[in-house]
Amino acid sequence: MDKFVIRGGNPLLGTIKVSGAKNSALPCMAAAILTEDEVILENIPQVRDIETERRLLESMGAEVELGYGRAQHRTSIKCAVLSDPVAKYEIVKTMRASSLVLGPLIARTGMARVAMPGGCAIGGRPIDLHIKGLEAMGATITQEHGYLEARTNRLKGAHIVFDKITVTGTEDLLMAAVMAEGESLFENCAREPEVIDLAALLNAMGAQIKGAGTSTIRIKGVAKLHGARHRINPDRIEAGTFLIAGAITGGDLNVDCCNPAHLGSLLGKLEQCGVKLDIGKENVRVRSGNKLVAADITTEEYPGFPTDMQAQYMALATQAEGTSVVTENIFENRFMHVGELNRMGANITVQGRSATVRGGTKLQSAAVMCSDLRASAALVLAALVADGESILDRVYHMDRGYERLEEKLRGVGAQIRRMGEVFGKK
Repeated sequence: MDKFVIRGGNPLLGTIKVSGAKNSALPCMAAAILTEDEVILENIPQVRDIETERRLLESMGAEVELGYGRAQHRTSIKCAVLSDPVAKYEIVKTMRASSLVLGPLIARTGMARVAMPGGCAIGGRPIDLHIKGLEAMGATITQEHGYLEARTNRLKGAHIVFDKITVTGTEDLLMAAVMAEGESLFENCAREPEVIDLAALLNAMGAQIKGAGTSTIRIKGVAKLHGARHRINPDRIEAGTFLIAGAITGGDLNVDCCNPAHLGSLLGKLEQCGVKLDIGKENVRVRSGNKLVAADITTEEYPGFPTDMQAQYMALATQAEGTSVVTENIFENRFMHVGELNRMGANITVQGRSATVRGGTKLQSAAVMCSDLRASAALVLAALVADGESILDRVYHMDRGYERLEEKLRGVGAQIRRMGEVFGKK
């Protein structure tokens, strides 16, 4: 398995560019199922989950072309024929986003068979809200042998109030509703930028969606969608990870090609911690200067503090003077990085959904294990300031969501290299 070897102590200096958002790209790729025409997506990140999605779409009969480099991270998807509308377990077992093909498949073909989601072991992401919504729209759904099977003659518009805010649930049902008969009204919707990005693509394909980015979304169903070209949003979680990398190493780092408007809760918290920020239109510069001070966070749905930044923030809190309390309200098992940070000299205790971080500790190098995507990022951040050389095992988790992370960090002064097979090469 791939490993990272990181020698800490170097401040990060220079400019680092943010890639397209994996969590926007995956639902947008799934949306291509809804039309026979070509859908072109730009700013696609080169990460494992995108490759898995490509394999998934191709297994159903789609033609998918992924281009990087001169092709500017562009993908072309054409689902002229969907000969096998099944999301097979052997393909989707490592990816949470498999449920996102359920809505568009049943809307397009009247049937779908989808393996239950895999991905990071950070707690339950129940698919019952997807099922409940599709049933309200007229689908018949059964579950057996680890698969969901859905059938309908044609979906019908419905009034759906989500029992809890769900990003993938909002996205999945949005893709189902755009071709349903009549109008749909969704309430208590997720407001994340990724939902707005998906709705922008769907509207470009001929859908009639109003209210994306608010808690109430209205959809007027149409009979058919057409092809479109769409540029994926920058990855706000990657941008946030780099901002913390600059802050924790005491560097002077310009995080470019991002959207600061999507980073409001994190930027506010970093300033509260004493981090100096210069915020531009498409970039944020983080500069060393003030001593880091402790501050509490509580993860919430957007626009609150994102759960996908909790682990990275905890790494920063180990270097802040004072005590920080980190409360995780989204996932019940998202403190798996705590034990590994403590192995590096952190002083963190967990009680229920809260972790208490006693900061100002000198981190030491260690061999540590990556348990999920964002926990991996936290360990990289910790290793960047640890005394000595750390070895991070199972960094394939990192490759699911961060594009060429080690290359980007090396470009701004980090001492980081990969042992083993490099993703995308032999």
